[in-house]
This record gives sequence, C-alpha cells and structure tokens, in this order.
Amino acid sequence: MTNQPTDDDVREENKKIRRLRFLVDLTLLTINTTDLTHDESMKLVTAVKRVALALFPGKEETFDLIYLPRFTRAISQKFGFH
Repeated sequence: MTNQPTDDDVREENKKIRRLRFLVDLTLLTINTTDLTHDESMKLVTAVKRVALALFPGKEETFDLIYLPRFTRAISQKFGFH
C-alpha cells in the first residue's frame, strides 16, 4: 500500500508553491525596476533560494534548474552581461 497524500497535504504543497512563485515574481520585478546594484541583486537571489530550500528541503537542484536561469537572465539583461 502506497502512502497517498491527503487533501491537506496537497493544499499545503500548493500553498508553498504559490508562496515561492510570488516571491520569485516579486524579486524579479524588484531586480528589473529598482536601482539595485549587481551585488544587491545577487543577495536577493540568494535570499530567495534560502526561502525556497526552507519550503522544499533538498530541492536545490530543482531551484537551480527552474528559477536560477530566470534570475540570471534578468540580472544579465539589467547589467549588460549578455
């Protein structure tokens, strides 16, 4: 017998996903629309990654595959590192 997630488990997982998506979108908007330095932008990305790993322990590789390229692209475009 497999351990099926309960409805509460699914709701909690979805809540964490929404929270992370909101944080990623807000951080990208902040990077793109404010006067942050490159170093400040990188610190924001590091902070988002810390939150992501707190929400989803052991999923560093997933973060690096899904979200890191978006942050890298935004920072590269903003600071001219094409």
